[in-house]
Amino acid sequence: MDGNEGLNALFLFATEGIIVVNDRGEIVRVNPSAEKLFGYNKGELVGKRIEVMVPKRLEAKHKGHREKFGENPHARSMGAGAELCGQKKDGSEFPVEISLSPYSNQEGKFVIGFIVDITVRRQAEEKLKNYSFELEKQVKNRTLILEEAIQELEKTKRDLHKALDKEKELNELKSRFVSMASHEFRTPLTTMMSSLSLVTKYGEQKEIEKQSKHVSKIKTSINNLTDILNDFLSVSKLEEGKIENTPEEIELNLFISEVLNEMNGMATAGQKLTHEHSGRSTVFLDRKLLKNILFNLISNAIKFSPEGGKVEVSSVASDTSVKISVKDNGIGISKEDQSHLFERFFRGHNATHIQGTGLGLNIVAKYAEYMNGSLDFESEVNKGTKFTIIIPQ
Repeated sequence: MDGNEGLNALFLFATEGIIVVNDRGEIVRVNPSAEKLFGYNKGELVGKRIEVMVPKRLEAKHKGHREKFGENPHARSMGAGAELCGQKKDGSEFPVEISLSPYSNQEGKFVIGFIVDITVRRQAEEKLKNYSFELEKQVKNRTLILEEAIQELEKTKRDLHKALDKEKELNELKSRFVSMASHEFRTPLTTMMSSLSLVTKYGEQKEIEKQSKHVSKIKTSINNLTDILNDFLSVSKLEEGKIENTPEEIELNLFISEVLNEMNGMATAGQKLTHEHSGRSTVFLDRKLLKNILFNLISNAIKFSPEGGKVEVSSVASDTSVKISVKDNGIGISKEDQSHLFERFFRGHNATHIQGTGLGLNIVAKYAEYMNGSLDFESEVNKGTKFTIIIPQ
């Protein structure tokens, strides 16, 4: 086989499409693979312009490229340049890669084009692209799920810390309760037992004055125990979330007067309870919460005031708020203690000798909060204290 036969065989049996185009853009030769690739019969493409193999939408653009290439013919390898499309005889399009090799002979200038259908490769690339997109999407979703899981774990961690802190607080509360209760209950009970024995003794001896003195001591001890039990009951209800604010119509002046009448029996010798009211007579407040607040504030004023002292209660009712103040001229509260005043079980340094649980003001502050109100105070050691609660209407 001579060289020409070998080249001819290579042209005819090559799996790539091969076309030869002259400098006028006319196809002068085409191999069977190219004819099959573009859906033409044998010899059907010869003599046609190369643009017949290019999509109509790209024909003008291709012609410009061809003319520019003709001005400066050069070899272009497979895969170089922009993405290319071929058009079959039936008008369908498919992606191709083309390498170009210009040459000249006595017959003129020509370009040999080697054409490869890259449809399968493009499909694989698209599939890989879609797979990468899906993989990226899954990674993002998994990352999002992981972030949500981490956030949930952090929330659970915070909740656990809160629960542990709450448990720790409750355990501390129980411990302090047991310690305080054993002390606070022992004192009035011991006093009552002793006074009962003396009441019986003085009764037999008909010493009425001494007997009355110890009856008064028993009465005071009972009041102290009642205060303690009321405080414990209030704390228990607050802890269990059983407190509700249910406002109702109240004649405020009459209501406070009734509370003061009940508490007159708690006053020590010479102490005087007074009340002044101004503004509207009818207000809307929760009767139980307000009574509890007044009992705590007034009983504190009585306990921390000297014999012959004065406890002044004043109330002002307007269309927008109710303002109630309880003022005494007692031992007062030091600057050091004022910042801790509403803490549970807190007792001022100058009040440790006075009966009490250290719960009252904490309860009052909580009740004021339930009523959407505010609690404030002003105090000076040995000059007295004034508590003021303001509740919106």
